[in-house]
Amino acid sequence: MTLPKNIHSADRHANSAPSPGSSGAHATVEVRGRDIVSVRTSYAPDPDGDPDPGEIVWTWVPYEENDGRGKDRPVLVVAAEEGGTVLGVQLTSRSHDDDHEWVGIGSGPWDREGRESWVDLDRVLRIHDDGMRREACALERDRFDHVVQRLRERYGWR
Repeated sequence: MTLPKNIHSADRHANSAPSPGSSGAHATVEVRGRDIVSVRTSYAPDPDGDPDPGEIVWTWVPYEENDGRGKDRPVLVVAAEEGGTVLGVQLTSRSHDDDHEWVGIGSGPWDREGRESWVDLDRVLRIHDDGMRREACALERDRFDHVVQRLRERYGWR
């Protein structure tokens, strides 16, 4: 169904299928990093259509207000969990050079405009395999290791 161009973007999206990860059993949710006891981080990107540690994937991410709203965003997957979920941290292209809760990871093919990106250490997300919209790319190992080291320092992960 094609909607007329004069209909606002929000109205067009209201009639489309929900984004993977936005609702139901496979919804992407924020979790408290300190509450996760057993986290096994590893670098294991595999272009197989599933989210793997070391990959940047696109999924629906809830807004910090946790009011049911959110948007499709890139997320760096940092650890696999049992049961078909992974842990990740969201990316942004908004500069956070002076913010200790964010880590710069440079630019890459996940951003069409080639902008620098930062990951938010303060927001850990649980993503279901079926809640991922698409794989973007693997992040270089040294950049991944730097993010994981900062997460270990922050949350006591091993």
